[in-house]
Amino acid sequence: MGAETMLKLVKAETRQKQFDIIVAPGFVLTELAALVDVLRIANRVCPNPPFAYTYRSLRGGLIESSSGAVVATERVPTPPRADYLFVIGNSDPDQPELSLGRVVKDYTFRGAQVFLLAEAASRYINERGTADLATHWENAAFLRERGARFDATFSLATQQGPVVTCAGMGATVDVVLSVIGRHISGPAKMTVADIMLHEHIRDFATMQPFSGVKTTSTGDEALDQCIKMMQANIEDPLPIGEIVAALGLSNRSLERKFKTYLGTTPNNFYREMRLAKANTLLLNTAMSVREVGLACGFPNGFSAVYKSFYGITPFVLRRQKRAAAQR
Repeated sequence: MGAETMLKLVKAETRQKQFDIIVAPGFVLTELAALVDVLRIANRVCPNPPFAYTYRSLRGGLIESSSGAVVATERVPTPPRADYLFVIGNSDPDQPELSLGRVVKDYTFRGAQVFLLAEAASRYINERGTADLATHWENAAFLRERGARFDATFSLATQQGPVVTCAGMGATVDVVLSVIGRHISGPAKMTVADIMLHEHIRDFATMQPFSGVKTTSTGDEALDQCIKMMQANIEDPLPIGEIVAALGLSNRSLERKFKTYLGTTPNNFYREMRLAKANTLLLNTAMSVREVGLACGFPNGFSAVYKSFYGITPFVLRRQKRAAAQR
């Protein structure tokens, strides 16, 4: 790419935009990498790097992610001077260092925009939020189970004043591309997206793909509708025969759709969906094992079904979690 073309990719700005990135022990590396790589690539494709970023934590020092990677951080400054604050999600929604109301207030008071990802968003929603804030759909589910004051939305992100709550995970790329687009040209932003192999930049209002299924790109409306019916009937699962009747399909037709698009059967998909919710409830609520089984459509034999899929019983999972918390 020639120098003249490169110069057209970016609007000249006199000062780099500073991003402070807060992580806590157990942070989600996917979200950190999505944020930092978008900024890094933008700095590479623009003739004058427009962005700077600093890893931060409440106490500073080395912070380990849920996958074992470690980053060196600096303590959150007083007063903060960043243009943007991103708080990375965490494998533990109860991580004490996600309770950042005072920090958020300090940043917004000084004009920064704050982005809370996934578990950081759900903590904010639970402690200080109002209606119509977003978090990852999995976190929204256990917020409801815990009796949160507000239901989270299922959009990729929502903004209230200077605070933006986000779904996190892969949608972090979309959110950061939106932010950098305020400070670099459209062609430069698209160049970053192309290097990331990010084909379509979704806006904040885009609904989250359900349970990993890209409902806007399966190309099959009946399959999408089937999955929504399953999601709406976790506690009292619908018979597959009832689902196909409602959709106007045959059993064979629905089985072909699941095999083609998802590589599994309708029954297996439905069972794994319910087990995934059960696993979330076991890890993030005080519900008894029996209560979790009932909430996920397993009135009998829940422990055996859970063990057949995850390799351990729900009781062993709970014991391992308690032991890890005591270390």
